[in-house]
Amino acid sequence: MNTVLTTAANDPAPPQLVLPGKALPASAAFSWIAEGWALFRKAALMWVVLTVLILIAGIVVSMVPFLGTVVWQLMTALIAGGLVLGCWTLEEDGELELDHLFAGFKRNFRGLALVGVAYLVGVVIILAVFSIFVGLTVLPALLMGNSEAAVAAFATMSGGLLVGTLVLTVLSVALGAAMWFAPALVIMHNVAPLEALKASFFAVLRNFVPALIFAIVMFLLAIVASIPFGLGMLVWVPVLITASYRAYRQIFTA
Repeated sequence: MNTVLTTAANDPAPPQLVLPGKALPASAAFSWIAEGWALFRKAALMWVVLTVLILIAGIVVSMVPFLGTVVWQLMTALIAGGLVLGCWTLEEDGELELDHLFAGFKRNFRGLALVGVAYLVGVVIILAVFSIFVGLTVLPALLMGNSEAAVAAFATMSGGLLVGTLVLTVLSVALGAAMWFAPALVIMHNVAPLEALKASFFAVLRNFVPALIFAIVMFLLAIVASIPFGLGMLVWVPVLITASYRAYRQIFTA
């Protein structure tokens, strides 16, 4: 059985990169999901196995206090890059293998790792901004030592929490947009990490409507997948991966 290294060395040249990416109609969202489903069905069992392994790895790594969470955030881009290669191999009538889970550690490791670092930094910044919005609501009163003012500040903290949550949501969506296609651009086309993040972000803006429809439909499907004891997520997660891959192919390749 061919390893991912052999596949990466001998497969046809990567598809031609189109920057800054194409603008697609709203209906593209449904084609991403349909084509992602077809790609999942080509190796359904292996996709489920990979999903279980990722889940186990995430639980084990995250058990290490603080450091585990940091390491897992950094690993996310590396794993995503390997799964992009897995999708590509399936499209080229190859086999999805366990080695694809580690392909990002063997190919363009530095670029993918830097994408992971950027994601981690983004998460820290977002949480810091959220804390500032909430903290500034009550901090002045607490510093004054005025108990009545403190009580009033806590009573009005809901306003700061609401604004902070809104800012948190906007920044999280922006970070997600930057991360969505970045691993694919790095591992498939050797795009520099920061350029990949920018290209992904602006491509999502350019395709805001189909991206929004995609997010809504996948969210609704996630609810359905969670009903049978969450077992449906073993299908939903790989379809999310394969559908996102098809979105990358439609937007960024000729």
